[in-house]
Amino acid sequence: QVQVVESGGGLVQPGGSLRLSCAASGFTFSNYAMSWYRQTPGKQRELVTTITSAGEVITLAASVKGRFTTSRDNAKNTVYLQMNSLKSEDTAIYYCNTFVRGYVYWGQGTQVTVSS
Repeated sequence: QVQVVESGGGLVQPGGSLRLSCAASGFTFSNYAMSWYRQTPGKQRELVTTITSAGEVITLAASVKGRFTTSRDNAKNTVYLQMNSLKSEDTAIYYCNTFVRGYVYWGQGTQVTVSS
């Protein structure tokens, strides 16, 4: 079955960096776009970025431009979110997402907390 599993979250100081990973299985990873979302309590889940199957970044939220980048390694069935210059407002649960054969799949999320 299709699974996406996020990892790499944690506590980081403002200005710091983290790299999140999302390991995918159960489908032909190289054929599908992957997205990162984030959510804070009381707010809707927000799209952060999407990367196509070919590795083109087609969306990037304005709030993270110049600080976050996404990439994928099709040999490892993994997509990454590199987060630099982190701010307190980046604190959220970060989710990996894909749309395969008519269904949307979400990971369990990984918590990122930016605090001094």
